[in-house]
Amino acid sequence: MVVLLGLVVFLFAFASSRNANRNISKPKITFVGENNLFVSNETVSKLLIQNYAGVKNMAKETLVLSELENALKSNPMIKTAEVYVAVNGTLNAEIEQKTPIARISTNASYYIDEEGSFMPLSKNYSARVPLVTGYIEKNNLKNVYKIALKIRKDEFLKKHVYEIHQGINKQLYLKLRKCDFLVQLGNEYFLDKKINNLKAFYKKNQKDKTLNNYSKVNLQFENQVICTKI
Repeated sequence: MVVLLGLVVFLFAFASSRNANRNISKPKITFVGENNLFVSNETVSKLLIQNYAGVKNMAKETLVLSELENALKSNPMIKTAEVYVAVNGTLNAEIEQKTPIARISTNASYYIDEEGSFMPLSKNYSARVPLVTGYIEKNNLKNVYKIALKIRKDEFLKKHVYEIHQGINKQLYLKLRKCDFLVQLGNEYFLDKKINNLKAFYKKNQKDKTLNNYSKVNLQFENQVICTKI
């Protein structure tokens, strides 16, 4: 019995030693979440290679996975990264990309992601999200982020809004597809009430076929819809 137990311990130690000394093979990269690739397999592979030159020939026991994960997360298009090594020596990287919800289009062009952070444009794919124009400060995206997030979560807004404009005084405006009028939201407060007022106005005037009779729809006062006719 003692001999058998000793043999099992020896075999386990031998297998663990062989597994630890197994060289890393070519990385296998998997993207989780949305299918649209803002960052390519080649970019991820390049990040891995740059941070561990010769990673394909490195022993598993010398590989520091957390450092590889941090290297991947340093890419501004990557939200999370998990790196692990399979039993056969394959280096696996599971990547979750950031999700853009609006695109800044001023003197600089970039996305705002779903957490309100900066996200660069991609050469691989352009997201179909509302444009943001006007007076935008890269380190102060709170107002436009709040309305952009509201648009993303609301089916009516997602379907109709194609542009968010912020004035020099931080007042917010929306432009809708197939409509000539400008929607004046004012500040970012009481958004739910303002959007409900917009939906009621849109539904009634769409039914009456009078949507294009207006140049401005002012929603900045919580309980009022003030319309300016053309």
